[in-house]
Amino acid sequence: MPNKLRAIGMVEDVKSAILSLINEKQQATYNELLNEATSTLGIDEETLKQNIAQLEHANAIASRNTGGILTYYVLQDEAQLRKVIIVEDDKNINKLMALSIGKGFEITQVYDGREAMKLIREKKPDLAILDLMLPGVDGLDICQTVKSDPDLRNTIVIIVSAMDATSNRFKGIKYGADYYIKKPFDPEELKSLVTIFLKKKGKRFDPLIDLPNEDKISKAVEKAVGSGSNYEIGRLKVEGLAEFSSRFGSGSGITILRLVSQLLQDKIKETGNSIFVGFLDSDDFVIAGDKSTSKKFVEEIRDEFNAVLPFIYQSEGYKPIELGIEDMYDAEKPRLSISYAAIEKESLIKKREEILKSKGNGKDIGAYTYEELRRMLGSDNLDITITRDPTGIKLSVGKSPDE
Repeated sequence: MPNKLRAIGMVEDVKSAILSLINEKQQATYNELLNEATSTLGIDEETLKQNIAQLEHANAIASRNTGGILTYYVLQDEAQLRKVIIVEDDKNINKLMALSIGKGFEITQVYDGREAMKLIREKKPDLAILDLMLPGVDGLDICQTVKSDPDLRNTIVIIVSAMDATSNRFKGIKYGADYYIKKPFDPEELKSLVTIFLKKKGKRFDPLIDLPNEDKISKAVEKAVGSGSNYEIGRLKVEGLAEFSSRFGSGSGITILRLVSQLLQDKIKETGNSIFVGFLDSDDFVIAGDKSTSKKFVEEIRDEFNAVLPFIYQSEGYKPIELGIEDMYDAEKPRLSISYAAIEKESLIKKREEILKSKGNGKDIGAYTYEELRRMLGSDNLDITITRDPTGIKLSVGKSPDE
């Protein structure tokens, strides 16, 4: 940020500085804003909070707690209101959803599945919020129809449901839902998701890709290096994903990654955001936090993933029987599982020193690249690579660099 912003006293200039910082990287964490406020702008934390609150109230920015980190996004000001359709048969909940989203959108409220599908085709909304249990046509059918229709597939779909999330969350994601929220829902979470999905400036928001990136993971690595023995950083990996994706296609692989991402994000909220989660653009996620909390966190994620596995296999043509899963085909089915490996601090420090030496910048790391992070975290033999282009995210399967 320019030096001319040092010791700014004018409120509007402080707001401009905050917007500039967020714009610079498409998003910024609260800690990044706080550091800039104290070191460059010369303002205290209370003044920063006041200015952030005013910017949020003016719909200039929106925030979301993701991966255990409070993150802010700059919103674009559009002349035409974005269209949102709420499909929920309970009138009180439907009203609460509309109130939660607030002003700034053209909202249509519907209470019946058949009527909803008719209005979605007619209005072509930018975003649809779907309950699953609906009279006429259920929410999963609506989601599948919308996402398979060339004229409607760009409609963002958020499912909000009290139905058992074990199978329904997976089915919703497989049918193309962009996010799944369990009831009772948090009105603030729904508001922030709708706002960021529809108004985020720059690249389209994606809850998988927008998990903390290499910059935030770099900070987690530095924290792990400098913390005591009770703090650890490790890799949570979806084992078997490369084979699964090769067998059933990249879309099925992306569905599994989205599912695991959703499980992680939901579980983080239950821990009071005490765990950090980042994404390495592969089949690996980074987990950091207190050892005992991390252990319990990973065990619960593994249990939830195992619970949904029968539905995953069934969706690809494997028929469940009393004694387990029977393969309907001759080939052995790909075995999916969740693994976790904590990184030994000595190994982390050694690899970090090697990377810093090769970078020739001593202790001034800035941010590590994904390649450097994978080397430090023992995840440099890639079977899966995630990339992003204007049409969405792509998954590619290939041999590791060492092969």
